[in-house]
Amino acid sequence: MTRFEVLLVIPLLLVTLAGLGLRWLWRKRGLRQLTLTKKAMMMVVFLGCLLALSLTGAASWVLWIERPNKPVTTDDLRILEKADALLKDESAWNRNDERACDDDRATGKFSLFCALETACTEVLGEYDHRRAALQEVRVVVEEATQQRRFEHRLMDFNNLPETRFDDVKQVLRTSAQRVAAQLKQPQP
Repeated sequence: MTRFEVLLVIPLLLVTLAGLGLRWLWRKRGLRQLTLTKKAMMMVVFLGCLLALSLTGAASWVLWIERPNKPVTTDDLRILEKADALLKDESAWNRNDERACDDDRATGKFSLFCALETACTEVLGEYDHRRAALQEVRVVVEEATQQRRFEHRLMDFNNLPETRFDDVKQVLRTSAQRVAAQLKQPQP
């Protein structure tokens, strides 16, 4: 199951649970002789419903920012091309990323994350962590690693012992091809 599918299922389950809890509360509203235990149970169900709805909102937000095929612009393609150029050969690759990019810029050796951050800053004037180009790279990394779970996908993929420089370049090329293909599609 992909990350997107998991994030889609979680809100559906939470809304279902909240609906069942609220239905139960509605049916109990007219009882005249409520014991302290029943009142406590109703309060627990009510708070559980509120929590479920809050978690649904949070999961929906994550689902929205993590969605694949976000609308792209020519700037997204320029970011990917610039990152690819920064990683011109294996001597320009920092395979030990810690997501602090000042040292990468100083040495001219970039990790995947720092190449993308630097390219994004150069193209846009600021770093945009959820930019469509960067999200596309994250999707390609997930596909390349068979949905392997990472805390920080770009850094962790870069730092995997089995990741080669060619793998990093392939991720950037595939992402650029997908962004270019989306740019060629007619916009609604």
